[in-house]
Amino acid sequence: MQHFSILDLSPVPEGASTADALAATLDLARHAEGWGYHRYWLAEHHNMAGIASAATAVVIGHVAAGTQRIRVGAGGIMLPNHAPLVIAEQFGTLATLFPGRIDLGLGRAPGTDMATARALRRHMEQADSFPQDVTELISYLDEDHPEARVRAVPGVGTQVPVWILGSSLYGAQLAAWLGLPYVFASHFAPQMLGEALDVYRRTFRPSQWLAAPYAMMGMGVCAAETDADAEHLRSSQLLAFARLRMGRPGKLPKPSSDLSEIPAGMRAEVEAALSCAAVGSRATVTRQMQALLAQYQPDEVMVTGMIHDPAARLRSFEIASEVLSGLVGQAVAA
Repeated sequence: MQHFSILDLSPVPEGASTADALAATLDLARHAEGWGYHRYWLAEHHNMAGIASAATAVVIGHVAAGTQRIRVGAGGIMLPNHAPLVIAEQFGTLATLFPGRIDLGLGRAPGTDMATARALRRHMEQADSFPQDVTELISYLDEDHPEARVRAVPGVGTQVPVWILGSSLYGAQLAAWLGLPYVFASHFAPQMLGEALDVYRRTFRPSQWLAAPYAMMGMGVCAAETDADAEHLRSSQLLAFARLRMGRPGKLPKPSSDLSEIPAGMRAEVEAALSCAAVGSRATVTRQMQALLAQYQPDEVMVTGMIHDPAARLRSFEIASEVLSGLVGQAVAA
């Protein structure tokens, strides 16, 4: 493992506003920079009261302006919601304002329900144009071609690093075919992680952007002073995930020892979906992270965690940074 990074969904806790959530995002990013995190990514979700990062490029600009060195990017932009040229212009502008610090992760899912997807796209195409849209977007960010009739201004020549995001074999195959770095969303869909990484690494084709495969895995984290404290804090995420699956999304709930509202069968599903995680005290988190990293051998890990209290969230990512710094050091020494 070469680096460790953060994925922030800008959670909006119960009792707080979207303004509070965005302020907490910038605060966490500033701390993350000091703690040694390599990237700070934000994700596109729409029509969700508990997530404040819908206008992802705008929030990326906010975070980049409030930090100094850390790379800032999208994990990701849901490309079917947008014209590739518009995204090239947005991220070309960000790269012009913050040179050498912007990443662009691209996803194929809508990041919302179908009614909202229709409101975003207006016209729902049946054909899957994601591979073509990715290559079109990359072409706008590449060096200028004199014969090009359409250019992204700003954008052309910025060569913003493009990543493919996925939770199945599709993204792994596409990233390998295009020679791009790959991120697996194992923090909420870990079932195909091992197979996807294997496909990506075996079938990778070197490109002008990347000479060898580079794979990042998502990992949940909820760290606290004791295992019991961490499990209590994590109950917020379990409740939020279950309510989303039950069609009752909302703000991030306060932690609770009573999870009886989650049916037993759904509780098992939620625990499985969020199983690629390290939850507990420093010692427990260290042991769990070591096991996951040894099993999957990622080039980079991106941690995420939905914790209701901003101070407890900061402490969780601080503990995670200390653990991951040690694991990176062990890898370098080896």
